[in-house]
Amino acid sequence: MHESRRRHARAAFLFAAAAVVATGAAAQGAADLQLRSLAATCANCHGTDGRAVAGEPMPPLAGLPKDYLVAQMQAFRDGKRPATVMHQLAKGYSDAQIEQIAAFFAARRQP
Repeated sequence: MHESRRRHARAAFLFAAAAVVATGAAAQGAADLQLRSLAATCANCHGTDGRAVAGEPMPPLAGLPKDYLVAQMQAFRDGKRPATVMHQLAKGYSDAQIEQIAAFFAARRQP
């Protein structure tokens, strides 16, 4: 009987540990998906993953320093940098989202 309880306790512990790991992985997966969704809004003009098509007038975002990207987005949002549409788009992002987007593109390699 004692051995049976020990096996059940061990099985319950392993199940609980697996559930914790799975929950953490799911949360990380959701955060990654949200970040990629935010960054995808830039793809129409700046290319997939910030890799603009060569010869296009829009600059690539991939590989630019995070601090530079944050400063530019905030300047667009605050009306300090002239733009055609970026000032309107940037107003839709919180400071935290701008930081996330900037980190995403800063981590990408330039083409």
